Amino acid sequence: MNNLPKTSTVLIGNSFPLSLIRRSVRIVPMDKASFLEAVRGKCLLSFWGHTNTLAAVQEWTGLDLTPATERPAVVLSPEGLPCFDGQVFHDCLILSPDYRQGFRPCLGDEVGAENILGWQVLKIIWE
Repeated sequence: MNNLPKTSTVLIGNSFPLSLIRRSVRIVPMDKASFLEAVRGKCLLSFWGHTNTLAAVQEWTGLDLTPATERPAVVLSPEGLPCFDGQVFHDCLILSPDYRQGFRPCLGDEVGAENILGWQVLKIIWE
């Protein structure tokens, strides 16, 4: 899929701010099996920002995605790549909830697990 070297650390979160995309990216959907294979045996660096959805995603993945600090922020390297915890990444994995039909979260409200039907996995690759 990409020719970048494989690393033992995976950057993972619940959303990625578009304001931090300053160079070309490719976004590829992944199914659950491919996601679990991609993270198997890897160190996961989580920048998960919404504690209310953490239990639901951890149940779905079977992984501990608790960030080391509350609401950690990704920054950009001088090359425009995501940088987190002192490491620069060429890709990251985003898990976002699939809500029940017709549900739209209110601004500022936390989404309860009862409104989450599943999860969508996206791999963002910086080119």
